[in-house]
Order: sequence, then structure tokens, then C-alpha cells
Amino acid sequence: MFIDSFIGHLRAERNCSQHTLRAYATDLRSFEAHMSGLDESISFFSADTDVVRSWVASLMDGGAAPSSVCRKLSSLRTFYRYLRSTNPSLPNPAASLQGPKRRKSLPVFVKESELNELIDELPFGEGYAACRDKMILQLFYECGFRLSELVGLDVVDVDMGLSLIKVTGKRDKQRVVPFAGGLKRELQRYLEERAMFAGGCDGALFLSSLGGRISNSRVYGIVKTQLSRVTSVKKKSPHVLRHSFATAMLNNDAEIGVVKELLGHERLATTEVYTHLTFEDMKRFYDKAHPRAGNN
Repeated sequence: MFIDSFIGHLRAERNCSQHTLRAYATDLRSFEAHMSGLDESISFFSADTDVVRSWVASLMDGGAAPSSVCRKLSSLRTFYRYLRSTNPSLPNPAASLQGPKRRKSLPVFVKESELNELIDELPFGEGYAACRDKMILQLFYECGFRLSELVGLDVVDVDMGLSLIKVTGKRDKQRVVPFAGGLKRELQRYLEERAMFAGGCDGALFLSSLGGRISNSRVYGIVKTQLSRVTSVKKKSPHVLRHSFATAMLNNDAEIGVVKELLGHERLATTEVYTHLTFEDMKRFYDKAHPRAGNN
């Protein structure tokens, strides 16, 4: 009951996405199940720090990643803050606990040369689906969209005159993303192909084979299939293309503040993770700079 009330609060007051709501619900029901497993008399109102600590230990023993455990702890803290809004005397047993240290890993990205080969050289086939799949790849890589942002695009969001696309991001925050002349020509071709397929120019920008808005899972599958043609990176997802967009921009001297706005990040620190060099860059600079790099 309390979890459902909390999820309703997040939906109404914080306008969280369905994905976020599901994550909160899953995390809290995991803790609820752990309490019940320890002692059926334990509830959210009687659980103490030791109960939370044992939950964290069970998650780690079960192979949960540190980032996942930290997220679950954050969910629990937020839930208790919600409960305390109507019951200030209720302690927050998760407040003082620190999650396991998270490993800092660089974002996975695909090389510029590989993406150029995929977009410019490899055939996609004929017809609407082929044209659509190529445009999906191009928009992810050339505009840095999130998966939900791309799927949510409508035809009216594309301003061909100003070469801008209006995007609705997290928490319904809107931004505009420009596109260049090459992409403009490809977009015009795609819109013509789409109009012939759909019999009009209204509605979702990307359509399924049945004519409705394409699904997240279908787009994910398209990206995975297409990236498999040119790269060996293990993760092949829309977010990898978003990482590739940011990496390519910064490697080609874009201002980090501009990249932040294009990506729709709220904090500059989120964008700074992309200020790494590719291995090829590091090796080139090393070979050029180190006095013994040329010795065999």
C-alpha cells in the first residue's frame, strides 16, 4: 500500500518516467521481500539500519553491481523521506549508510571511422524500413538523442526551414538540436519515403511496419543489428551512439558547454565524462612525445 502511494506521488508530483517508476517499485519490493524473509513482523516502520545493511549484503552476495546497489539504497532513502513527510518522527534507516564504491568506467563508444563506414558506405536496402533504419542511426549519432527522445519524435518536431529538431527529454524538458546540411538532405528523403508509406505527413516520425509509432525495443534491435556490421564493441545500443556523438564532438574541439546543452544534461559534470581520448589518440600522442617511443 505504501509503495503504491509513493509511486503515485512520484508520478503526480515529480513527473517521473515509467522506467523510473518501475525501478523505484522494483527496488522497494526487493527490500520489502528481504524484511519478510528475515522476520514477518518487520515493516517499513520498524526496520532499522541493521536490516538495511543485511539487505545490501544480500544484494552484493547475489552478484548485484555496486551501481545497482547504490541506486536501490537511493530509492529507499527517497521512499523514507516521503514517509517522513507525514510522520516526521519516523527514522530513516538508510540515511547513514554508504553504498559500495562504484567503479568509474569510461563510456563505450564506436569509432568515427566505423560509423562513417556504416552510414556512408554500407547498403541498407530499399523501401521505407531500410530508409527508416538508416535515419535512426544518423539521428542518434548526429544529434545525440536518448532512445525515448527519438521514439517520441513527431513529424512536426522537425523544422526543415531552420534545420532544428525539437526534443522532449527527461521530466518533459524541451530543447532544440540543430542538424547540418548533409543530414537535412537525408531527412528530406526520409520524410518523402515516410509520406508514401503512411499516406500522409502527420504523427510519429518513425513508424513500425504496421504504421504505428515504432517501439523502443524495435529501435534497440535495429541499432544492435546495424552496429554489428562495423564494430566489435560488446555493447551495441542507442546509448552507445549517444556516447559516440558526445565523444566525436569533443574530439573535434566542440566546447563542452555546447555539448552539454545538445545532450540535455542538467550538470556539466555529467558531460565531463566524455572528455577522454580514444586509444588511437593516446597512442599517437605517446609515439610523438615520448623520447623512447620510437625505439624497437
